[in-house]
Amino acid sequence: MNETYYAGAYWGPREELPEACARRMAVLLTELRTVAPSFAQWFQTGKSRHDALLRPIEPDANELEALVRRGKDRVVKEIGFRIEAWNGVGDDHGASSFRVTCGSYAARVKNACAFTLPSQGPHADPVLTASVLAGLLRASAVAWAPDWGVATSHALGSLMDARSLKGAPRIGWVTYLSHQRGTVPPLPAPVRVEPVEDKGTLIILTPERFTASNPQHVALAEHVRELLDNAGLLKPLQP
Repeated sequence: MNETYYAGAYWGPREELPEACARRMAVLLTELRTVAPSFAQWFQTGKSRHDALLRPIEPDANELEALVRRGKDRVVKEIGFRIEAWNGVGDDHGASSFRVTCGSYAARVKNACAFTLPSQGPHADPVLTASVLAGLLRASAVAWAPDWGVATSHALGSLMDARSLKGAPRIGWVTYLSHQRGTVPPLPAPVRVEPVEDKGTLIILTPERFTASNPQHVALAEHVRELLDNAGLLKPLQP
């Protein structure tokens, strides 16, 4: 079975003005350029591929603020702004995209920066590596200061959902936890732990591609989940 992968960073209600969201988006776009070649350029979504490729997104404060403002909900102001982007690489299976919800202070709407990643073809293998996914979460953490984040396969995500409390961080191939959650305890090999500035910690379970079809990988994820949970780091995100 060909596993598909995603990445996302999540945080609770945080009211932010369009200017603040635009500044954070500029940081994200700038940081992503150093993560992988296919993340160097992003485009607004359009009615067609041709239309989208005519609408590049640049890390310019004024242009981004205008883009953010266009993503404002017309009815409920508490739910913040929504921005979508696509990298224009490959076909439907090879492209990457992301959707950001920021500035929401409604308890029912989660702020997030969520990435759809390529699932197959020549554009998938260069992206689906521990180093690139760690870089993706690092860029998201630096830009958005989330509470937690994860990059993993949908199959493992479903397994962890069944073993985790609603609203709690999910453990994946790569996990990010804010320092506000506490100190990450010692973790067993081959797990690697990396700091993200003064914001939080990346936890990378394996250097090779992590798959839910590998029982040893799943057992490692569950063991790490238990250690982090016992350390009090996996409590549900509170409004």
